[in-house]
Amino acid sequence: MSAHSVDISTTLGNAWFPAPIFTASGCASSGKELAQFFPLKDIGAVVTKSVMNKPRHGRPTPRMAETPSGMLNSIGLQGPGIDAFLANDVPWLLAQNARVIVSIAGETADEYGVLARKLRSTPGISAIEVNISCPNVENRGLVFATDRDTSCRVIDSVRKVIGGEIPILAKLTPDVTNIVDVAKGVIDSGADGLALINTVLGMVINIDTMRPHLGGKTGGLSGPAIRPIAVRAIYQVREALPTVPILGMGGVSSGRDALELILAGASGVSVGTASFGNPTAVISIQNELRELLAQRGFTSLKQAIGYAHRV
Repeated sequence: MSAHSVDISTTLGNAWFPAPIFTASGCASSGKELAQFFPLKDIGAVVTKSVMNKPRHGRPTPRMAETPSGMLNSIGLQGPGIDAFLANDVPWLLAQNARVIVSIAGETADEYGVLARKLRSTPGISAIEVNISCPNVENRGLVFATDRDTSCRVIDSVRKVIGGEIPILAKLTPDVTNIVDVAKGVIDSGADGLALINTVLGMVINIDTMRPHLGGKTGGLSGPAIRPIAVRAIYQVREALPTVPILGMGGVSSGRDALELILAGASGVSVGTASFGNPTAVISIQNELRELLAQRGFTSLKQAIGYAHRV
């Protein structure tokens, strides 16, 4: 079978995408850096860096550290704020004919609702990724997604504002005892799909200074080291919620990696850390994935989604 004959289109909720490979939030800002290497319209969508209601400077430096088979980052959601983002970044992306998934983050459930209200009146957005892997200042810094109830309150606040107009994807952390329980909660609260997984919390100690290397002490571990965690989480959630679309991510650096997440149950795959070493990684992975699907006799991507559960 010719690879070009494979239909690699996919859907997340009621949003259609011509290709299954996306950027990962935080790893390509709003796409301008990657646009010099390939047309953004050629990939599934650009998932923007998580934006908050007000401008944010982020965490102190150093903010990054290399680790075996991965990297730690402690950026701290630095960004221009939602108003500047909607005025500058979204129009630019739409002018490139890119599909846009806007990632939002907040310190309180109400802040997510404010962000959703501003996005509702912005045309051209394909979906909203609700990044609930952020500290909840109303509850002594607890990360929203580590608690089912707080996760549900955030999704509920977004859904009440958005209605059924734009698909909502809840981005979950793997740093929980039972990710399926949290996934069920946010779906019941109005999420249309899930983004799995966010980075894994880690730390590096500088043995010369004998102190934490990162300015913020802890950071998010990404890269190939976390891919088995992503596969496990996606598989478990797909098994429990077989009709819920999943945008998979975590350590994908090749078409084989992407296919593994898809077989586990992902309808699409976001690529992040791999783009730092190879800015054309998203396109390369997409082309490799199409070839692999053809070699295995699939005529469409949809036939492969969750296939590992059938054999």
